[in-house]
Amino acid sequence: MLKNVKVPLSGGRNYDIWIGPVRELKEKLVPFTASTFITVADTNTAGAAAAMGLPEPVILPPGESTKDFAAAAMLCGEAARRGLDRHSVFFAAGGGVIGDLAGFAAAIYMRGVRVVQIPTSLLAMVDSSVGGKTAVDIPEGKNLAGAFHQPSAVLIAPEFLQTLPIRERIGGLAEVVKYGFALDQDFFAFLEDHAGDLTAPSPDPELFRTIIRRSCEIKAEIVAADEHESGIRKYLNYGHTYGHAVELISNFTLSHGEAVAIGMTAAARLAVRCGRISPQLAERQETLLRNIGLPCRIPKTMPSKRILEIMARDKKNESGAVTMVLPSGLGRVECVKFRDHAGLEAVAEELR
Repeated sequence: MLKNVKVPLSGGRNYDIWIGPVRELKEKLVPFTASTFITVADTNTAGAAAAMGLPEPVILPPGESTKDFAAAAMLCGEAARRGLDRHSVFFAAGGGVIGDLAGFAAAIYMRGVRVVQIPTSLLAMVDSSVGGKTAVDIPEGKNLAGAFHQPSAVLIAPEFLQTLPIRERIGGLAEVVKYGFALDQDFFAFLEDHAGDLTAPSPDPELFRTIIRRSCEIKAEIVAADEHESGIRKYLNYGHTYGHAVELISNFTLSHGEAVAIGMTAAARLAVRCGRISPQLAERQETLLRNIGLPCRIPKTMPSKRILEIMARDKKNESGAVTMVLPSGLGRVECVKFRDHAGLEAVAEELR
C-alpha cells in the first residue's frame, strides 16, 4: 500500500512523496507520461527505469565524476533534439548523482521544466530527491553550481534497495542518523534499537519503509518552512562541512554517506570542545555510526590544512567565517560561525 508525505510549499507548488511498491507507483507516473519526456539513468539504474515502465532512458556512467556542466548541457541538448518544450518532464531514475544532475538540467532547460524524482539509492530516497536542491560539481568544490528546482513528485520504491550493494545501503544510513541526532531524538533512539537490523544482508522492507517515511517527513517539514535555505534548512547540512571536504579530497573514493559520517563525528567533537554537548553524547552518536558500519576517522593521508581550505569555500559561509552546524543537545542543532579556524583544524587532526 502506498504511503504519502506531502511537501507544502507557497504559491500552490505542493507536491507528494509516494512510498510503496513499483506496481502502484507506476500509476502515479501516468499524468506525467502524458506529456513529452526524457528519462535519465545510469548503467546501474536503467533497470529501475524500465521497471517503472519508462522507455529509452539516456544512460550515463555512474559516479560523481558524471555530475558536471558538460553532462547537464548534453541532457539539455538531447531534450531539445527530442522536441521537449516547457510542458515536458525530466524523469530522474537513480541515486543522488542522477537526481542532482537531471534536476539541474530540468531547472535550466527552457528556464525550467518539470522533474519527477525516482530515487534508487537509500541516500536519495531519504534526502537528495526531496527539497529541490539540484547541482553539478566544479573543480573547486562539490555542488557549488546549482539551482533550487522543486520536483513535481517523488516516487520511492523501497524494493529497489534489495539490489543495492551493502556499502551503498550503509552509506545512505548516514543521512538517516543525521535526521535523528540533529532533529529528532526519538527517531535517533529508534535507530539505536534497530542498528543490527539496518545492516542485515536482506533489508527488512517494513523497517526501511518506516525510516524512509520518517526521514522524508522531517525533511518535508524543514523545506516547507525554509525552501531556499536562508534559515533552519541549513540544519540539514549537519556533518556536511567536514564531510564535503573529505569526500572531495578522497576523489570520491569515500561515498557521500561515508564522508557525512566522518563529518558528523567531527562536528560532534567540535561541539564537545566548545562546551555545547557532553563527550558522552558525542560518543553515543559515534557508537551508532560504528555499529552500522560507517567510518568515523579522517584518512591519515588527508592534510588537515587542505580540509580547512575546502571548508572555507562552503556555501553556508559568510564574510570569511566558516559556518558549522553543531549540536546543542540530542535532536537540537544550531549554526555557529568560526572566524578563528584553529579549533576546526584541531578536530581534523584529532580524527586522523
